[in-house]
Amino acid sequence: MEPSVAFAADSPPLSVIAAARVAGVALSTDPSLPSGSDPVLRLASGETLQGTNSLLRYIGQFAALPNFYGQDAFEEEQINKWLEFSSTFLSGSEFENACAHVDGHLTFRTLLVGFNLSIADIAIWSALAGSTGQRWESLRKSKRYQNLVRWFNSILTEHGDALNEVTAAYVGKRGLGKFPAGNTKGIVSSGSSKETNVRSLPKENAGGFEVDLPGAKVGDVCLRFAPEPSGYLHIGHSKAALLNKYFAERYQGRLIIRFDDTNPSKESNEFVDNLLKDIETLGIKFEKVTYTSDYFEDLMKMAEKLILEGKAYVDDTPREQMQKERMDGIESRCRNNSVDVNLALWKEMIAGSERGLQCCVRGKLDMQDPNKSLRDPVYYRCNLVSHHRIGSKYKVYPTYDFACPYVDSIEGITHALRSSEYHDRNAQYYRILGDMGVRNVQIYEFSRLNMVYTLLSKRKLLWFVQNGKVDGWDDPRFPTVQGIVRRGLKVEALVQFILQQGASKNLNLMEWDKLWTINKKIIDPICPRHTAVLEERRVILILENGPEKPFVRIVPRHKKYEPAGQKATTYTKRIWLDYADASSITEGEEVTLMDWGNAIVKEIKKEDGIITQLVGVLHPEGSVKATKLKLTWLPEIEELVHLALVEFDYLIKKKKLEEGEDFLDNLNPCTRWEIPALGDANMRNLKQGEVIQLERKGYYRCDVPFLRPSKPIVLFAIPDGRQQAS
Repeated sequence: MEPSVAFAADSPPLSVIAAARVAGVALSTDPSLPSGSDPVLRLASGETLQGTNSLLRYIGQFAALPNFYGQDAFEEEQINKWLEFSSTFLSGSEFENACAHVDGHLTFRTLLVGFNLSIADIAIWSALAGSTGQRWESLRKSKRYQNLVRWFNSILTEHGDALNEVTAAYVGKRGLGKFPAGNTKGIVSSGSSKETNVRSLPKENAGGFEVDLPGAKVGDVCLRFAPEPSGYLHIGHSKAALLNKYFAERYQGRLIIRFDDTNPSKESNEFVDNLLKDIETLGIKFEKVTYTSDYFEDLMKMAEKLILEGKAYVDDTPREQMQKERMDGIESRCRNNSVDVNLALWKEMIAGSERGLQCCVRGKLDMQDPNKSLRDPVYYRCNLVSHHRIGSKYKVYPTYDFACPYVDSIEGITHALRSSEYHDRNAQYYRILGDMGVRNVQIYEFSRLNMVYTLLSKRKLLWFVQNGKVDGWDDPRFPTVQGIVRRGLKVEALVQFILQQGASKNLNLMEWDKLWTINKKIIDPICPRHTAVLEERRVILILENGPEKPFVRIVPRHKKYEPAGQKATTYTKRIWLDYADASSITEGEEVTLMDWGNAIVKEIKKEDGIITQLVGVLHPEGSVKATKLKLTWLPEIEELVHLALVEFDYLIKKKKLEEGEDFLDNLNPCTRWEIPALGDANMRNLKQGEVIQLERKGYYRCDVPFLRPSKPIVLFAIPDGRQQAS
């Protein structure tokens, strides 16, 4: 016998019934309880559960959907909080405050908790769908809570059959009225009145975050994101930034943004400004911004201290010879210089003298260690280039390997998140901390994010910029945050994509299609629809019984999302079709003209085998379901706008370059091309950055809006994940 849920007929538990329907949990209904009763779940064993939230947890345990009650204890706790919060919507005075709270939470999220639909989503969704007096439907048509509306619509799109069936049966036209929030503790009854918490069954970790930072304590965690200001933030950096953000929030800790500005030859204020812009774009909140250059005086004192203690020395070995000696485990002839000699050479370095420029400071670690990072790494080098923040004050600059552990310790960092490409340097990091005698910092590793057909090296990306192969660091072919956002990626999709991978240490080469699929789920429920016809060989269709005078109808820009607004569609006797559509029609065939009705094509005119004109008649009584071809079209009017539909391809031809392989030998010769088109007159109002769908063509982002009739609107094609992102 399947479980049954009993409830009062005037207050059905919509969330419970919807969750069971969506999750594939068999559940019969019994609306026989007295008015005001909490819903009761009767199990085949004779036991019962009472209270809406308890029933939701039960369904979450046995759902066919993954992680319906969270993937770990942390997500379960978050879900429980949302279940309790759902009752807030029952209070008329708090309804809009509750909407605002959820709307803010969803700013950079697709779902309420984690990356899978959960009972939390169903509870809040049902609270909205069942709101008294259709209050939510009224707000849904406004533009006040766009994140909330987008989330609501996306769940309805994904699970429409189940949810529409439930709401049709239990909400109807008047709304649900009140339904009980339920007992959040979950009463289990089997002949006794014992109270117990309903917990989820053990689950395998389905990927995503490793739950804990080793040794972390809530409230005591301090993290840092430390980019070098020598380029723009790219998708690889984004993973580090967002993981730091996640763990800072997870442990209610602090996050510091620190610019590792130790190489004036590569760095600039332009990069600092744009990195801060990108960090803001990602929605990362931080306590403060610091610079490694803030600590230059302290770092120089530390280097001198290590020289005095015999833990560092000054070496004038030529760079190539030094590299070979490190590989072969050969000690430098300078390794046993006296402290006095080392200090004298150190002063020459500080002065930037000719002699000093020949030298560097090296740590005296272990030249025979199998881990080559411990073979006397360089701590300081001379550089006469002016620093972007402090000018020409210094002639010596610390290396990242030397500065990072010191500043991490001094700034109170508890956990330094580093990608696993630095794994061999972890021992060096800890050894340098020990030699300095400063507080220890724990390293936490995660895998570097690598994408197919993509270069993430700033040096290589800089080559494309300097050689005019791209338009700049924000070029839509670039993996920079600004580049992919300009391509049409929503930041929320990037956040979801990166956080889905979590802090795994497994090295993965990721496909772009997965990212663009997430993006499509975000933009499709809300982006306006427009129409375009390719200019090349476009074909006129003359409708013999069409309107003698053009007329206009006002129609929604998105039929399922009212806040997208309205547009004016003009209906004329002569309309434009894409050549590809015209060539697929046979004489006498009935076709559907989208947003108009059916038409029968009576005659196809050709010249030299090329279609030049179609002649047909409107057939308004024809069935849309009976036609094979559903065609987009444009009226033949002067108000149509010119479009440049821009497509992109990857910058390199290989999915992954092997070690030692030169990227210059694998450049893609054609990575950008434009297709001229005509667009409906409403597109004159598009704003830069606006995302639209061109019916039957795909998604686009407006890069250059309408300026004048002779200059086309530039639309960048947005991949949808179903095809190669090109």
